[in-house]
Amino acid sequence: MSDNAVDQGKRTWLIATSCAGAVGGVATAVPFVSTFAPSERAKAAGAAVEVDVSALQPGEKLTVEWRGKPVWVVRRTPEQLAELAKMDAQMADPASDRKAYPIPEYAKNTHRSIKPEFLVVIGVCTHLGCSPSDKFVAGPQASLPDDWKGGFLCPCHGSTFDMAGRVFKNKPAPDNLEVPPHMYLSDAKLLIGEDKKA
Repeated sequence: MSDNAVDQGKRTWLIATSCAGAVGGVATAVPFVSTFAPSERAKAAGAAVEVDVSALQPGEKLTVEWRGKPVWVVRRTPEQLAELAKMDAQMADPASDRKAYPIPEYAKNTHRSIKPEFLVVIGVCTHLGCSPSDKFVAGPQASLPDDWKGGFLCPCHGSTFDMAGRVFKNKPAPDNLEVPPHMYLSDAKLLIGEDKKA
């Protein structure tokens, strides 16, 4: 047997082994790479949430879940709305100009909403992620100033927010409550998670 015949056999074996390895590698990689795609459950968790606000009365709050976070929809009273403009000087960021997270253009106003009577915010304190409590009743209360006009109090470290979710000055929370993207499908239907019509 010549050296040429032995070398030819080794080459055939090497090519066959390499092809088998490549096929095996692709067969292993395809299922692995497909695990990077979000699951149906994950897709649903990030999906927009439709909310019926027709039954919400002035002074009431509705909580829904979007992306694993509580989103508050508050229907403010005319009195609560009237106080907002008077409180700008007490707020750390009255016009929501800080860039800690994206603020929709329709929330860069005193009432921080599309429709003044409805506040839509993520109910998570911007300090360490606690959930503030409702303190809608005006007047002196424990842990609140005597001239309290209504809003939210974070029980963890004492940050206070007005009825527009704006944080008061000199509080641990660095930013206002986050406004999620949202839009109105009708007078009674609110869509949280999207703000652009297709």
